[in-house]
Amino acid sequence: MSTSPRSTDASWLTWVCLSRASFTVIFTAYSAVMPLLAPEWGMSASQAGLIQSAWHAGYLVSLFTIGFLADRYGAKRIFLGSSIAASASAMIFALFADNFLSAALLYGLTGLFSGGSYTPGLTLISERFVSGRRGRAMGYYLAAASFGYALALLFTGAVTPWFGWRGAFIVNACGPVIGTLIALYALRATPNIVHPAPAEQVKVNPLPVVLKNKPAMLVTWGYASHSWELLGLKAWMPAFFAAAAQMSGSTMTQAASLGAGLTAITYITSMAGGIAGGAISDRKGRTWTMLVMALASMACSFALGWMVSLPLWFITAVAALYSFFAIADSSVFSTAVTELVPPRYIGAAYSVRSVLGFGAGALSPWVFGVVLDATRAAEASPTWSWGLAWCSLGVGALLGPFATLRLRRMAESAQMAGGKR
Repeated sequence: MSTSPRSTDASWLTWVCLSRASFTVIFTAYSAVMPLLAPEWGMSASQAGLIQSAWHAGYLVSLFTIGFLADRYGAKRIFLGSSIAASASAMIFALFADNFLSAALLYGLTGLFSGGSYTPGLTLISERFVSGRRGRAMGYYLAAASFGYALALLFTGAVTPWFGWRGAFIVNACGPVIGTLIALYALRATPNIVHPAPAEQVKVNPLPVVLKNKPAMLVTWGYASHSWELLGLKAWMPAFFAAAAQMSGSTMTQAASLGAGLTAITYITSMAGGIAGGAISDRKGRTWTMLVMALASMACSFALGWMVSLPLWFITAVAALYSFFAIADSSVFSTAVTELVPPRYIGAAYSVRSVLGFGAGALSPWVFGVVLDATRAAEASPTWSWGLAWCSLGVGALLGPFATLRLRRMAESAQMAGGKR
């Protein structure tokens, strides 16, 4: 009895998603223990945020380079090669980071080698799934990342009280090692595809081709706005929950552990958001989904910080909704690129998107920390400090809806989701 293509695709996607989840365990390892490391290492809020920004900066460089390499050598080959490097760098960070400078350098190095599990994975999915099923498939892939983030926070919350932040780092660094092993198994029969350029375009520089593609660039600018908000959220949510827990009477260690656990709950809802966003965009259209989710997420950015003194159950409920909306359009942006850019240039398009998106995402955690430091220096109340800091994410997200509306008015938007704008 032969296996149907659909069931084969489902099995393949499951293994690839498990690999992605394992890689992302290291992504939130630092933010989960930030409330403990800031006083232990004598860091200001802006310095604490800068370590997370170093990760994003390294990730940005990785994604920019990886996209072009995937176009030239094939997504599978780059995916597997970078996975091995990511495993080594994650363990080096876990074992040797011991102050602000070493953590910034080593976490940045970890980010530098971690991009290979992202855009090449999206390329592999775009090569395997047709447009009508691609948004849902990419939604599952991005939801797998949220599952990995949640696992990291749960591991950290459980391990830190017994073995400290170093033990939590080491446990989380095992994630990329497991992800590499799963990837080797998942992709064992997947061909390494290199899309040839037309004969007349062999010498064409792919970067200008992407930059001149106005619809694709509008998607990219929307993604940059989205990334500012989403990556700032991921960096500071555990610390925000820890601050709220301390205001409720918890000790610092208890608050850090509780902050990690509550943030893990919000990542579970973000898994649902990633899947739902991709599926909705397949049915309702890409730009419609981008607009609805972006506006809902911005509303949460402008509201959440002012709730720091409210009961933890209420903050958790709002943060869970926030995480759902903030991630829901991620898969939509990723899918839209594959529908607006010729296959030969998808890697280059992802590289451009990564520079703008993760460039914004590298800055937002630092800006968030700068706002916290400035308001605390002005002796503002915790409500004002956290409220204004979260608003900085909402301000940075304002560009997204404008870019999406512009795209929606263009004829090229009919290329997405089988004609659903």
